[in-house]
Amino acid sequence: MAHAMEYTFMSFAHLGLAEPLVRALEAKGYTSPTPIQAQSIPMLLEGRDLLGIAQTGTGKTAAFVLPSIQRLVAADKRVLPTHCRMLVLAPTRELASQIADSARDYAKFSKMTVATVFGGTSINKNRQDMSRGVDILVATPGRLLDLIEQRMVSLAMLEILVLDEADQMLDLGFIHALRKIVKMLPRVRQTLFFSATMPNAIRELADQFLNDPATVKVAPVSSTAERVEQYVYFVNQGEKQALLTMLLADGAIERCLVFTRTKHGADRVVKLLGANGIPANAIHGNKSQPQRERALGEFKTGKVKVLVATDIAARGIDVSGVSHVFNFELPNVAEQYVHRIGRTARAGASGIAISFCAETSGATCATSRS
Repeated sequence: MAHAMEYTFMSFAHLGLAEPLVRALEAKGYTSPTPIQAQSIPMLLEGRDLLGIAQTGTGKTAAFVLPSIQRLVAADKRVLPTHCRMLVLAPTRELASQIADSARDYAKFSKMTVATVFGGTSINKNRQDMSRGVDILVATPGRLLDLIEQRMVSLAMLEILVLDEADQMLDLGFIHALRKIVKMLPRVRQTLFFSATMPNAIRELADQFLNDPATVKVAPVSSTAERVEQYVYFVNQGEKQALLTMLLADGAIERCLVFTRTKHGADRVVKLLGANGIPANAIHGNKSQPQRERALGEFKTGKVKVLVATDIAARGIDVSGVSHVFNFELPNVAEQYVHRIGRTARAGASGIAISFCAETSGATCATSRS
């Protein structure tokens, strides 16, 4: 408890961050570090490898981007065409885009260049972005390998590697891509590995990537956010649509996420809500990148207050003001529940998670009111 008090009153400058980074943080309204930032940043500034076990919404991105920018600036190396000095691997397009946006904000006064490469975007645009080389590259594994094979990206100059949401990487089947990528990396590098859960497969993967890492844990494995009130409704499958419509119809909920298991299920919920006068958008793998960006943009601006998502598409949704998360269908994998409800109660706020549980849903109704 004493440590938590220290984090509350500690400034970013006390962690050893340089003035341009502190200024960039002040421009975003950040004055004191979260626990994962307070624990990670000093060790990363020393060049240590890191194994970070933390839920979504704990401030992981700043924890690895800020000290990395400082180290890149201090090394003062000129990046060559098609090369990058720092690579951040993310499981989804949305998370990659979110990390890149944050990196640009943090690097505002540090003259670091940032680029993204992920599926659903023009490969010619990727080639153009990488033609002069970039300091920080944020990528999904599949598109990165495509570009490496086409000699549009080289990892020979890499100084820092970050794997974010490693558990989701495995869930999405990226293990073979990750093993290919690690073989291409310089042996001398700093590696940072973040995961919300730590099953044996993740620990084995971490052992392959990391060298004598420091370990930071800011929440128990698979625990849910403490600031989220959790409720469950036991309903018949056919009652879910009417229940969701009723809960959303009075207009009291400002902004919410609704989770389904399938893409078609997400589209059905959007259609149902629209028929009842509740505008909603869906975000899932069958949507094109412009469609996904438009849906997310309308959700962020408040034009549409309900976003219906699948688990894969929801990674990287970091939108303030999400007051409620609805599990229209419970996930098949328990750990996904942690990630879902972590979309609310972000940046110190509180939130509410409501799960609909039907006997025919095929998932265990293990959620309980807390």
